[in-house]
Amino acid sequence: MNLKELLPDLLPQAVYWAEAQSNLAALEGDSLNEFGLKLARQVGVEQPEKIRIQLVSDFTLPADQPLRDMVVHTGLLGPEMDGITLGHSVLIRRGHHRNIRLLSHEFRHVQQYEKYGSITAFLNDYLWQIAEFGYRKAPLEKDARDHEVTEF
Repeated sequence: MNLKELLPDLLPQAVYWAEAQSNLAALEGDSLNEFGLKLARQVGVEQPEKIRIQLVSDFTLPADQPLRDMVVHTGLLGPEMDGITLGHSVLIRRGHHRNIRLLSHEFRHVQQYEKYGSITAFLNDYLWQIAEFGYRKAPLEKDARDHEVTEF
């Protein structure tokens, strides 16, 4: 799968899916407790009060088959993933919501979304980085790993 070739066609569907998931989590998710607010601030989030955490058994895969294939192929969504951030919405796999390293990583992605100003702008850059460098070496992923907190 050549993500660079597919990305121009997949990006609009990716944004649509991400915004729908983000909106649902914003409605159904929980706001942060004091610990979560402090952790989010520690990794640079400017508006931690906007963050909503939604616990999920599994992540909802996109209905669009080419987009579904891409997120599974790149490892963006799958059984090994425990969290995903979409704007101020953080989806966490059940049983992992007390993992400080995971939460700080996802909160750093919230900070990145705040910097970009929208899901569209963030995903445009983030997915191109995945296409160019791969998931583990993408600069935005490296930045999130660099800001992980292991104890608080």
